[in-house]
Amino acid sequence: MKSFACGDVVPGCEARWVCSTDDEILVNVGAHAATTHGMTEFPVDLVQSVRRAIVPVS
Repeated sequence: MKSFACGDVVPGCEARWVCSTDDEILVNVGAHAATTHGMTEFPVDLVQSVRRAIVPVS
């Protein structure tokens, strides 16, 4: 399992996900970024920041 906290990339956001794969987290984070943060494009550096903040959980 993998975990990601949006607040690790966007200070103050309390959204969190626990998913089976990095890709599953990225899909959920993309939907969240669009609906909550109003993002329509995802720069490569932002995606890299999200990937670096994904951590394994047991």
